[in-house]
Amino acid sequence: MDKLYTCAEIADRYSVPIGTVWLWIRDKKFPAIKIGKGYRVAEADLRKFEAERRTV
Repeated sequence: MDKLYTCAEIADRYSVPIGTVWLWIRDKKFPAIKIGKGYRVAEADLRKFEAERRTV
């Protein structure tokens, strides 16, 4: 099973404000699971997000 990342962890990973991560989730840039009051994103979904934005 993939690790689940919090919005704060994702914001740190990409050096963006946490509000940007919430916008990405709202805009369906990657799927998220709502757990309690927060969201979690699977590692596989983060890898797919990165692969789709890779420049060659």
